[in-house]
Amino acid sequence: MPNYINGITGIQSVTTPVGDVRVEQKNTTSFSTVLKDAINQVNEAQLASDKATNLLIKGGDIELHDVMIAAEKSSVMLQTTIEVRNKVVEAYQEVMRMSM
Repeated sequence: MPNYINGITGIQSVTTPVGDVRVEQKNTTSFSTVLKDAINQVNEAQLASDKATNLLIKGGDIELHDVMIAAEKSSVMLQTTIEVRNKVVEAYQEVMRMSM
């Protein structure tokens, strides 16, 4: 199972002098890129599960436990994605409720 947190490891610290103060800048991978990659990995897991299921149905050379592992892996990844989406929507709604 892919580790989504490792997708954010592109952070590099750069210190730039500004006058007498040193300002630290970070070169980061954009959030949208990390999100797209995570969604693509979930989609790939779903497609792999479908392929394994179809191969089993057609009597191909695949074991039942391999099909079940692929199905559970894709299910867990999808549920995780849904929960992350729910938390993001909840955080957005909370920010919108704040009064300035």
